[in-house]
Amino acid sequence: MEAIVSHLVVEATYENGVLRPDHPLPLKDREKVRLTVESVAVGAHSLLDIQPVNLGKMLELPASEDDLLGDMIKDR
Repeated sequence: MEAIVSHLVVEATYENGVLRPDHPLPLKDREKVRLTVESVAVGAHSLLDIQPVNLGKMLELPASEDDLLGDMIKDR
């Protein structure tokens, strides 16, 4: 098994059966590489786009006079 020497993530466009990188790559002519292809859908969201949530703030109950469930939880 061959050792992976470096890792590079680039965006490319698939056109007429050929992947065309958006920017020049730091590779030697005819250098062998291994590709992993992931579609990049325009306007779509990935799990990486989700902002972290502070669970302390998420668990704060609404300040409402008729919040019976909130009152029950606070009185535990």
